[in-house]
Amino acid sequence: MDELPGALGTSASLSLRMGQTIFSSAALLFMCLDVEFYSYTAFCFLVTVMGLVIPWSLTLSLVDAYSVFVKCPLRQPGIMLVIIIGDWVLSFLSLAAACSTAGVTDLLLNINRYHCPARLCSRYQLSAAMAFLSWFLSLASSLFNLWRLPSL
Repeated sequence: MDELPGALGTSASLSLRMGQTIFSSAALLFMCLDVEFYSYTAFCFLVTVMGLVIPWSLTLSLVDAYSVFVKCPLRQPGIMLVIIIGDWVLSFLSLAAACSTAGVTDLLLNINRYHCPARLCSRYQLSAAMAFLSWFLSLASSLFNLWRLPSL
């Protein structure tokens, strides 16, 4: 069977994983530029989840790079199942973190400008947007891998 583009071990998967890493790092960077994010649980949750997504995506991008350059894709169903479950868990966690961050930021903007100056809230909004983009790529890669699992 031909390889499914986006499944683990393909160049499309490598680009999806690198995108996840870049967007997760950007979300973490925009959130951590200011120390006031510790005041809100949703922001701490986003930092924690992005701190988990970055090493996961980096590790799997290394696996993808190895598979692409050696031209030897992974074909063990057990390993693929672990990767799919990890992708799904981190995908749902990153969606929850992005939604909670966006909600708290919107609430802070609508309550009073005193709680969240415009410059600070724009960073929080950028962080939530980067987390949503990371979630989208994570969901795409997990769906491609799930689609490939029955063919192994």
